Amino acid sequence: MSNPAFRWGVATSAFQIEGAARDDGRGPSIWDTFAQVPGAVANGDTGDVAADHYHRWAEDVRLLVDLGVDAYRFSVSWSRVQPEGRGRIERRGLDFYRRLVESLLDNGIEPFVTLYHWDLPQALEDEGGWRTRSTAGWFADYAALVHDELGDVVRKWTTLNEPYCSAVVGYGEGRHAPGAREGHGSLAAAHHLLLGHGLAVQAMRAGGEPGEFGIVLNQSPAVPVTDSPADVAAATRQDVLLRRQFTDPLFGGAYPDEMTSMFGDISDFSFRHDGDLEVIGQPLDYVGLNYYYRLHVADAPHREPDPAKRTAHDIGVDTTRLPDVPRTGMGWPVEPEGMTVALADLKARHPGLPPVYVTENGCVYPDNADFEDAERIAFLGDHIAAAQAAGVDLRGYFCWSLLDNFEWAHGYKHRFGLVHVDYQTLQRTPRASYHWYRAHIAKARQGS
Repeated sequence: MSNPAFRWGVATSAFQIEGAARDDGRGPSIWDTFAQVPGAVANGDTGDVAADHYHRWAEDVRLLVDLGVDAYRFSVSWSRVQPEGRGRIERRGLDFYRRLVESLLDNGIEPFVTLYHWDLPQALEDEGGWRTRSTAGWFADYAALVHDELGDVVRKWTTLNEPYCSAVVGYGEGRHAPGAREGHGSLAAAHHLLLGHGLAVQAMRAGGEPGEFGIVLNQSPAVPVTDSPADVAAATRQDVLLRRQFTDPLFGGAYPDEMTSMFGDISDFSFRHDGDLEVIGQPLDYVGLNYYYRLHVADAPHREPDPAKRTAHDIGVDTTRLPDVPRTGMGWPVEPEGMTVALADLKARHPGLPPVYVTENGCVYPDNADFEDAERIAFLGDHIAAAQAAGVDLRGYFCWSLLDNFEWAHGYKHRFGLVHVDYQTLQRTPRASYHWYRAHIAKARQGS
């Protein structure tokens, strides 16, 4: 049976598609800086042009209309709105987002706005970035600013996308901007991201405009490679690092007890202040879940034997032992059942969980000359079915991504788009998966 309230959409993010890195007063973000570090991004790629969505947004809206989606998830570039991350406002940046939103609404497409998708203004990173408590406050001010400007036309607001990646991959592993490899600093960043989320929700709700507020979390279930106690314990540690470090404070009012034993030798947790958990645990109208693959975990020695030099990523696990299953072009295991597990497990752990959207799900496969991407079609169909089988209050599904884009440290090597982008000419060419998704949406709306 069709559900007219269910949202079918696609997702993008500002730094990955907008380009126009120095246009109309935009300031540098940590990803602009990181991309200039030799070896940080594959092939020395940058986001300077990307898919040039900033100049070609009207063409991209036409692609959305033709696709038949009724929702579009995109992010606002903090550096385009506040070039220094605070203070001065760049009106041309705000006007760009208003033009985009109004065009979406004119075409019957609901905007889902993400306020932070990893692109912190470099000026704030220079002052300590997410390691510092002040950044949480600046983020709340920025959220209130954008909400004040667009709250009359936007109803769905997401504070953060995947704070795990910002905190652990960016400040712990060093694979993402700002490229730090830290212990205490990474854990502090995770906490301040959550604090910024809570403060931002409070600030936007105080703004008066009606709206719905949520957060987007990546949820890769950790599966032990054997049933040995050591591997099971390693999977628990991985789950605490990636999922429960964020879900437990958001929906359970406390951090996992395991964090003290896991990280007590690299952090004193002094960044947690009285009252923070109450702010972090603001009631939410929805939660977004991003799922790409499961993590298969084995126990392993610490890579860094000296606790003083360990990063927040070094928790004594090995996630390289992949199962004998099909893999995507990025080498990720294809396990749709992990989507069902991720959704159902989140609901089981937190019975009061708000309604859920699958806010990212997609894959990479090599192209043929005709862009007949049968593997991507099969991947999407299987994962949509797995999401619908989870037994949660599922309100929508967003495919990642509308367009090929700057895929972070991978540069332009991997292509997630339903639409192929020729990075030389910037020509857009829909793949077969684009046409399949359009037909799937139409069929779902008809209830068959």
